Amino acid sequence: MRPTRPDKEEAMSRGQELYERIRPDIEAGHRGEVVAIDLETGAYEVAADVVNAAHRLRARLPEAKAWFVRIGHEALFRLGPRSLVKPA
Repeated sequence: MRPTRPDKEEAMSRGQELYERIRPDIEAGHRGEVVAIDLETGAYEVAADVVNAAHRLRARLPEAKAWFVRIGHEALFRLGPRSLVKPA
């Protein structure tokens, strides 16, 4: 039987918490890339896009509950012309 998924608010909170833990290790060398983080274990994979990050994480952890973040940006995707880069 497949375990239940965390609710959206819990997943968002856990994903942000895990990202903040690994951010110092990955932000400088991977800005603009995507990190996929398993919400249960904290394991992560970095890739150029969501699809490749997901594939790499699921290759290691087939049952991963993935959370995605674009490194150094406030959002994973953008709708419109504004920049997603955080001001310094």
